[in-house]
Amino acid sequence: MRDSSFSVKKMKYKMSYVKMIALGFAALILLGTVLLSLPLAARSGTRMPFLDALFTATSATCVTGLVVADTYQNWTVFGQLVILSLIQIGGLGFITIGVYVAVLLKRRIGLKGREAIHESVSTIETAGAVRLTKKIIQGTVLLELIGGLLLSIRFIPRVGIVKGLYFGIFHSISAFCNAGFDLMGNWEQYASLTGYEGDILVNAVIMLLIIVGGVGFVVWDDVIRNKWHFKKYLLHTKMVLTVSAILIFGGAALFLLFENNTVFAGMSVKERVLGALFASVTARTAGFNTIDTGAMSEAGKILTVILMFIGGSPGSTAGGIKTTTMAVMVLAAVSMIKQSYGTNIYGRRLHEDAIKKASTVFTINLTLAMIAVIAILAIQPLAMSDVLLEVFSAIGTVGMSTGITRELASASKVIIILLMYTGRLGSLSFALVLTQRKAPAPIQYPQEKMIVG
Repeated sequence: MRDSSFSVKKMKYKMSYVKMIALGFAALILLGTVLLSLPLAARSGTRMPFLDALFTATSATCVTGLVVADTYQNWTVFGQLVILSLIQIGGLGFITIGVYVAVLLKRRIGLKGREAIHESVSTIETAGAVRLTKKIIQGTVLLELIGGLLLSIRFIPRVGIVKGLYFGIFHSISAFCNAGFDLMGNWEQYASLTGYEGDILVNAVIMLLIIVGGVGFVVWDDVIRNKWHFKKYLLHTKMVLTVSAILIFGGAALFLLFENNTVFAGMSVKERVLGALFASVTARTAGFNTIDTGAMSEAGKILTVILMFIGGSPGSTAGGIKTTTMAVMVLAAVSMIKQSYGTNIYGRRLHEDAIKKASTVFTINLTLAMIAVIAILAIQPLAMSDVLLEVFSAIGTVGMSTGITRELASASKVIIILLMYTGRLGSLSFALVLTQRKAPAPIQYPQEKMIVG
């Protein structure tokens, strides 16, 4: 009887994996803040203001890319390496890295460890979680190395072999993890990749790294196992690849249309096509830019906001409400209009829980973003379109900005920090952290109709 009572109490106070991940990210941000606050981290040799260090650590850990100071001109190599480490750990997830280290040390991964991986990487089931972890780490290292070597082809002639390789690896990791941090301040601060707007190699490598990092690790595994046999893919993989293709090419076509007489004016056809594709890919959570975001048309900015809001895919380095969430919302709406039985796609019917979760994620993210926009506008007299882009960039962990990040007041910075943290955890996970999970009541209330729509 005593043992049973102890067991119940132990279960009652057991920390959920969602809370463990939330606290882990918070601890990593705090550690990064302390390291970036050291005089050793800043080129000025003086301590970075705590709020700015916290902002940078949060942006790096949550793989966002918003910066209050140029990464190259403000931070020493030590500071840059701290940021790069936060990006890598934040992108892959500390649980994934921890489990891989345990595997290397020949430690046995029990059921709890597999469940933690399942929660961290958003796998469909716990079976094969350890095998997937090995593929994630090994595949990430291989892709980032290849990407870094290809990018260094452009950097080495400009800055030498050692620095060129460092620049290549830094930007490769930043792109794969969808972070958007850059070292282009070596030539011009806050320039991002605008100096390479017509460079096919740089554009192609960065875009491919962003896409591969943003589709999700489960999709990797499925494609590797089933090669090009689309019919054999999981429904999740089919949805992710289909929606991603529509957003990338559809977004690029709209950017070509909206920006033809603005940021693309005077460019060659090659530069326009590359610029449109890059703008469409990077807006889905990467944060790099080859065109001046602040000079975009209002239509282009709103399109960017929409793409940032959708973001990448579940279980990836990307943020946003996710491609599958948007797909489920659209399919449910179409199903309602057609009055069909259930929500169907690719010969399968979606579970009602998926529709409920998609609606919840969509509503929470949109509500938080709108509250943040109103709050920042109440604090500072900034242009609404600029604030909209900044807020959706933060909650979508994108990193694109019209340049107002460094103009934000302290209270506005705190709002953006909270949005970046919420966006990396996932709005639903963040909500679960703040609420007490309770078992469903054994009784249900009587139903009553109400008018909707």
